[in-house]
Amino acid sequence: MSALQDPPSAWERARRRTAVLDDRVAGWVAAISVTLLAFGMRVWHLGTPHRFAFDETYYAKDAWSMANHGFVRNYLEKVDGRSIDKTILAGRTEGIWDDGPSMIVHPEVGKWLIALGEKAFGMDPFGWRIASAVAGALMVLVLVRLTRRLTGSTMLGLVAGLLLTFDGLHFVLSRLALLDIFLAFFLLCGVSCLVNDRDWHRRRLARLIDPAAPPGPTQWGPVLGVLWRPWLVLAGVSFGLAVGTKWTALYPLAAFGLLVWVWSAGARRSFGVRFSLLRGAVVDGLPAFVQLVVVAFCVYVATWTGWMVHAEEYERDLSSTQYTGFIEERPCTGTGEDRETDNLSDDDARWPTATEADTSGLGEVTQSLRSLWSYHHDVFIFHTHYLNCSSHPYQSQPSGWLLDNRPVGVATDLDVQPGELGCTAADDSVCYRQVLLLGTPLLWWGACLALVAGAVLWVGTRDWRFGVALVGVLSTWLPWLLYDDRPIFLFYAVACLPFMVLAIALLMGRLVGPSRLPSRRRTVGVVVAGCFVVLVLLNFAYFYPIYSYEVIPRASWLNRMWFSRWI
Repeated sequence: MSALQDPPSAWERARRRTAVLDDRVAGWVAAISVTLLAFGMRVWHLGTPHRFAFDETYYAKDAWSMANHGFVRNYLEKVDGRSIDKTILAGRTEGIWDDGPSMIVHPEVGKWLIALGEKAFGMDPFGWRIASAVAGALMVLVLVRLTRRLTGSTMLGLVAGLLLTFDGLHFVLSRLALLDIFLAFFLLCGVSCLVNDRDWHRRRLARLIDPAAPPGPTQWGPVLGVLWRPWLVLAGVSFGLAVGTKWTALYPLAAFGLLVWVWSAGARRSFGVRFSLLRGAVVDGLPAFVQLVVVAFCVYVATWTGWMVHAEEYERDLSSTQYTGFIEERPCTGTGEDRETDNLSDDDARWPTATEADTSGLGEVTQSLRSLWSYHHDVFIFHTHYLNCSSHPYQSQPSGWLLDNRPVGVATDLDVQPGELGCTAADDSVCYRQVLLLGTPLLWWGACLALVAGAVLWVGTRDWRFGVALVGVLSTWLPWLLYDDRPIFLFYAVACLPFMVLAIALLMGRLVGPSRLPSRRRTVGVVVAGCFVVLVLLNFAYFYPIYSYEVIPRASWLNRMWFSRWI
């Protein structure tokens, strides 16, 4: 400060503090407002359609069994001559379960969350979907705050939240009891914690380094003062819950773990530490590995506590026919119908712990962990061998997911007659109603352009913020290319979606520019960004009938099928 410049008065300092407080309050008000909007949209008529939609038939039943029996039990196919689905929808939940366990092929966190809704609201469509609506709305809140932290702009945070709110794929998945919305939520929370950790780590280094005596060329910089990184621990918890929902979270955990190392090394280099990548790997990388990866692993194992408490149920039933052939370690040929399935002998099908005597105390814990390991082996074989034998009419190639290549119809009625359910079709036609898992096309196509621009800006200008968006998309999308020979679906890309929206928001920030003063660049940027947001909202409104199970004439439905592969 110049000697001729008077220090700020108490009044000026108070005004500055008030301005900062007002900005923080405005940021939270904006975030909470758009979150409430998203929740209201998702909870409206949440119980429609009144049926098990797509894989809800597995997850809703598994969740109810876990909540009431402690583990996933098999259920009867029919009860009193009526299908199990109709029996449950009629309100009956007793006397429909077998005693033996069911071989579930995904971890349990998402199903425990679905179970919370069923416990609170009952075993009906609203009950098993409410947890997804909450998770989807909270994703909006987290994305608004993450975007605001990265850009410093409450408006850009609000825009990101609105774009996510009005995406069709996110909207529909927030209204279904599927696992992918929980996976996307925990991944977004984990990445947000890592971005907070980056800021925290840099501030901590700045406080610990004496500006008058910065680290020399042979020094490492502060060590003890930055060993404990609370945001990393929270990220580890989030990633552990994500892996506890679906194993595919392992890829972004690995990718962002490497990014944390690069960020930490960059922070040390900015304070004068030489060979920061190598030195950072020791002083930052090893502690970060423990607080991120090891914590995630511990959380993941802890999410299987309910399973381990009932491990003996699985050990006792391992010789039943549902398991023989399931763990056969060899690829199958053809489709699921003509697969060769030579049943294994009881000895081959059994886990090692199945023939061991029960123990107690620490021995029981060790035995349960060994059973859990055998279970994971069987599930891995299922995913890598058995699924290659099946097909599905809605499966799609992951290479085209970001372009909305093949939507998934989760509930469809194709024969609503004129006059029924408000059908306004002509007498010689019919109405359709459908719930379609399809991203808002203009949003997704615009995001692809933003990702290309983001890659150029990340490399060309070294703007690390675009790295968050690019690594988020690539780590949740590219791994699926390894499994394109099995039935996989477009809605798996919902894990990519918040990072696609983030790329759009960051690019909008670039177009508008950092200055708040009027300029040609700012005017053009605001107009372009505003037009894009309006077009996305209109595009969502156009497709809303096929997101929300509305009855529309067949001609109107066909008008929304922009490509033949969407049908």
